[in-house]
Amino acid sequence: MSMKELFAQLKHKIQYNFTMELYNFLYYFHPKQKVIPNVISIVETLEKIESEKCSASRFGDGEMLVLAGYPIRFQKADARLSKKLIEVITSQNDKHLVCISDTFTDLNRYTRSATRFWRTHFCLYGNLWDKYLKPQSYYNTFITRPYMDFKSKDECGLWFDLLKKIWNDRDIVFIEGEKSRLGVGNDLFANAKSIKRILCPPTNAFDKYDEIVSEAMKQKSDTLFLIALGPTATVLAYDLFKAGYQAIDAGHVDIEYEWFRMKATKKVKIKSKYVNEAFAGNKIDDSGDIEYNNQIICTIK
Repeated sequence: MSMKELFAQLKHKIQYNFTMELYNFLYYFHPKQKVIPNVISIVETLEKIESEKCSASRFGDGEMLVLAGYPIRFQKADARLSKKLIEVITSQNDKHLVCISDTFTDLNRYTRSATRFWRTHFCLYGNLWDKYLKPQSYYNTFITRPYMDFKSKDECGLWFDLLKKIWNDRDIVFIEGEKSRLGVGNDLFANAKSIKRILCPPTNAFDKYDEIVSEAMKQKSDTLFLIALGPTATVLAYDLFKAGYQAIDAGHVDIEYEWFRMKATKKVKIKSKYVNEAFAGNKIDDSGDIEYNNQIICTIK
């Protein structure tokens, strides 16, 4: 790492930590959420998806920001995307699960860094959740983030085992960013019947949304779609569900599994995969994996 990169990393850490500490102090004086939803456990969410072949769309901090018209690191603001996100979060269908972050109560179960992050987020953007959520039950978005942010790691292995049941002996199509490379170098999807990949732009994927949908609709009806494409995945899982497919917004599940295998204690880069949350995580090596290259059925630029 060059001195310039080290300086940039140090500057970012100082600014980030200052902001976090400021808003964590303000959190105690900030009006609390008006809407406190019941978020169903990770286990119950995974079991419902597996037993009933449900689809799932996930809402975290990034999706809520884009919904409100803000840009995030890998997705610019887009009025059409915002409108579709609102449609998804307000939808109600027993076979399509709307998943949200289980951070409205009991933040003590999360690591200090995760707790600081969510307190800051609610100070700044808690009004967005109040605007769009109802005092009802939602499913758990942490089904695809079942490791890093949890203080206790005791149940992480169980959660990954339940995840693997969802695609056991299934024909999977990944719809992923060009450098995401879900499952490459690990056994997370080793029990799948087959794997195909539709590669999409790693940033601003929604610009190509209609083309992505068109390619996905060419697949057979019993395909299981696992989508790792930021807020685009949230709406795509819903639209594919409405078209008769099972589709799951898979988010960071593969990166979380890599960190789980490494027993990592912080969000570190994976040399052959795009990791937007790690420093220099966009600087990656070519995996050179022949099997991976053979799984690619389409690349959307």
